[in-house]
Amino acid sequence: MRRRQPPAPAPVPFSPAAARAHRTALGLTADQVAAGLAAHGVRLLPAHVLGWEEGRFRPGEEELTALARTLWCPPADLMGTAPATLREHRIARGLTPDRAARQLGLAPAAYLRAETTGRWTGDGEQTRLLARVLALDLPALLRLTGRTADLDASLRQAVQGRWQSQLAPVASLVPVDPATLEHVLATLQSEHHTPASWGTTPPPPRPEPALRFWQLLAEAGEERA
Repeated sequence: MRRRQPPAPAPVPFSPAAARAHRTALGLTADQVAAGLAAHGVRLLPAHVLGWEEGRFRPGEEELTALARTLWCPPADLMGTAPATLREHRIARGLTPDRAARQLGLAPAAYLRAETTGRWTGDGEQTRLLARVLALDLPALLRLTGRTADLDASLRQAVQGRWQSQLAPVASLVPVDPATLEHVLATLQSEHHTPASWGTTPPPPRPEPALRFWQLLAEAGEERA
């Protein structure tokens, strides 16, 4: 019985125009770029380098990292689009899976499982490290770790019942100091239950709890700055 092969990784985002622009700005020939790639462990012909720039080939993860080092630029500069997955954010930071796992205090297999499944199982400290290592803002952190629906559910319960009961669940999802979360959740519930005054124009529809949560969290951060 043949063993099923693991699925091939998704292509790495790549901008041929950006690669060409960086090479020409440095005054490098395709031969010189090929030599630089070889110094970083990737051996390809100069024609392959030109094939990348012409869009006939796309570099893999290791090749993109080596090309970025050769062209003295962050890998993100050669991707041509904003990273959309944990893997793409890691590549944009120039990290291998093993190096990312070490910085997060995870086994490499556990980290790769998070990349392939989109589901994060790290603890609170590992989640904070993930945001720092991959330079993720908080909404991106939740989206990329598959926790957005969990936060939405907790926030709906917070505005409909006692926000205090949702402090611990929200804190487990959003790595922010408890005092700030208390303020934000209390404000969120207060706004939701503030009645309109008699004889006044009906208030505009309230935003979704998650949207208002991020707005209040940003305002709290500005006040602390």
